[in-house]
Order: sequence, then C-alpha cells, then structure tokens
Amino acid sequence: MRKVISASRRTDFVAFFPERLSAVIKEGKVRVHGPSGHVYTVNLRPEAVHTFVLWSKNFSPLIQNKFGLKDALSKYDQLYFLFTITGLGGSFIEKEVPFSSLALRQLSDLKAIAGLPKRISIRFDPVLYWKEGNKLQTNLYFFEKLAESLSRLGIEDIRFSFCQWYGKARRRARLRNFLYVDPALDEKKEAASWLVKKASRWRLNLFSCSQNFLAEIPGIKPSACIDGQLLSSLHPSGERAAVEKDKSQRLECGCTESVDIGSYSQSCPHSCLYCYANPKMS
Repeated sequence: MRKVISASRRTDFVAFFPERLSAVIKEGKVRVHGPSGHVYTVNLRPEAVHTFVLWSKNFSPLIQNKFGLKDALSKYDQLYFLFTITGLGGSFIEKEVPFSSLALRQLSDLKAIAGLPKRISIRFDPVLYWKEGNKLQTNLYFFEKLAESLSRLGIEDIRFSFCQWYGKARRRARLRNFLYVDPALDEKKEAASWLVKKASRWRLNLFSCSQNFLAEIPGIKPSACIDGQLLSSLHPSGERAAVEKDKSQRLECGCTESVDIGSYSQSCPHSCLYCYANPKMS
C-alpha cells in the first residue's frame, strides 16, 4: 500500500523551506530526524506515495512555484491541503504569519492546484483568549468572516480546537507578558455551540481536533486531519490509503497513518506565541 506523506506537523515546510521540499521531491527521497532522535529515510517517488498532505499558514511559495515546488508536486496523484487561518496573522501573537486578508486571497489559487475543494481543509486552530488590560480578547469571532469566504469557494471542512498551553508556550508567554486565558470547559462548549450556528448558516462541516469533549456538541465531529477514508474516496484512481489510527499521534487525535517528513529542529519563523514545536522567536 502506498504511503500518505505529511509535510508537516513539525514545521511549515511550504512557507519557510520550499527549496528544501522541492529538492527532496526531485531526489525522490528524504532523510528525516524524528522527535526521538531516530533518523529514517522516506521514499518520495510518486509510485510510493498515495497522497502528499501539505500543512501551512502561507501557501504563497507553492502558488508562485518558488524553486519549482508546484512543478515538483504536480507529479503526485493527489495533493491535500491543511491551511491554518486563525485571524491572528500579522498580530503580536502570530508575528510573521500573513494577515488573514492575504491568506484568504490564496484560496482560489490553492483550489485550482487541488483540483477539488474537498482536498482543502481549513484549520481555525487555535481559538485563543487573552487579556489586554481588563478587556478579554479572542479570535473566535473572526470565524464568521472566514466561514463566509469559504462558502463562496465551495470549501466545506473546518477543523478547530481551543489553545492548549504546553509548558514551553506558558514560559514563552510569561517572558513576553502575554496574559493568556484558558476558559472553563463550559465556556469552551458555549463558544463551540456558537461556531456550530455559524457553520450551519454557511453549510460548513465542523470538526474538533484532538479535543473529543467538543464532539459531544451536536454539529461537531471528531477530526481526522489526515483521513485515510477521505483520501481514498478523493483519489483519482480510487486507490485505498491506510485507515488505521496513527499511533504516533496524541490519544484523542483521529488521524490515520502517515509518514511525516518534517523535523522539530527546523525552527519556524512564524513566531506564534502559543506554538508547541520550535518557533524562531525574535
């Protein structure tokens, strides 16, 4: 069975390493330094790949074919895109991420590359709360603008979660005097119910990412951001992908098996304050 390739949960390959990604695709293989220190080689020849899944907050290098990346990827049977748009781009929280208006403009070109709108899923992730003075701030309400834009393009799937403040992110927030707020469970459910109403209005599908308590709310399904069944149904030849749970992911993650070719050693200059990986912070 051909493999699903993930590029990547660990860093933003498309935005910051398009030359590297294009080079390893052309070479047909890549050596990966995994999180545990294990080094392995991944076969990237088209005959070995079922679907190439690309995660990014900025697909402009691909759209512009920088370093021949779009040409290199065109040899694969299927591309699937996970595009993170939070409404925080350009703010002090996501300092080097494109403004949301610029990100939304990329969607038409990305849809043309994907071939089918179902091959694009938007990650409205994370939903974040913080305080400025005595005022509570959030990106939650950006969802309404996002939903309207997606509906016009026929993009239906949105995945989301509330920010999980891992230890390194909490320490980073304290150093920058960022007063993040982690709402109570009932407040998160109330906010999620609001998202359901807006998604329903625009006929969008809402999935919760690795937070199964949200799937208790009618109108929200647990997410498999990489979903072997979906990728099989979308494949041009109907070829099957693996559907077993990816055991390397978190317990509540519903993703099916894939091979990630990124590395946490590849620091990400997006500089997101909440990042659990290895952001390059100024």
